[in-house]
Amino acid sequence: MEFPERDQRLIGIDNFLVDPAHAISQAVLQKFAKITPQYPGVRAALDPQVCRAWLRVLGPLLDMWFGNPEGRPWAMQAWYSLVTTPPAHLAPMQCLPHVDGTDPQQIAMMLYLKRTGPGAGQAGGTAFFRHRSTGLAALTAETYPRYAAAVQADYGRTGLPAAAYPTDGAPHFERIHIAEGRFNRAVFYRGNLLHSGVIDNDAPLRADPREGRLTINAFFRPAPG
Repeated sequence: MEFPERDQRLIGIDNFLVDPAHAISQAVLQKFAKITPQYPGVRAALDPQVCRAWLRVLGPLLDMWFGNPEGRPWAMQAWYSLVTTPPAHLAPMQCLPHVDGTDPQQIAMMLYLKRTGPGAGQAGGTAFFRHRSTGLAALTAETYPRYAAAVQADYGRTGLPAAAYPTDGAPHFERIHIAEGRFNRAVFYRGNLLHSGVIDNDAPLRADPREGRLTINAFFRPAPG
């Protein structure tokens, strides 16, 4: 998939699962809960056996796509995820693009499992942003303090963002790309890229995995040496 940042990669795989209906049926059986304050919804951990099976296939591909200079095996964490928080109830930090961390070795995956088509609504996708005043589209441990100070100054001038999921990023961010959330498509990218889910602020956010914005979110990073 093309991406406007020349030093970054965005990998998309269509028809990722052989049987996506089985994944949805497994999600229905899970006990979803709010796990972290950052995520605007509920999650349930993916079976560790499934993670191990995926890693056997994905490990060599991650090496090829993103590099692994030390040749260590990849570790993986993954969750079924449902966005359920109404826009009016979002915390200010949830109304801005975010990063999953500042380590460029951490790779994120989004697998979209909301069916699309007539009468099914839109699955959204993942949008990527550049911060206007710093020009940053990815954050590292070195650039984060400058970015955080600039964002604080931005909203000190204009006030807190409106209670809504990010759309075009205005006024302080520029949306530079959207990875379309097609059913059974997996998208891989470095987690330190500024990004946000593409969420329709006017659509109902359902907690039923068969109807809601169901994804499988995963993070990969080289295992400790």
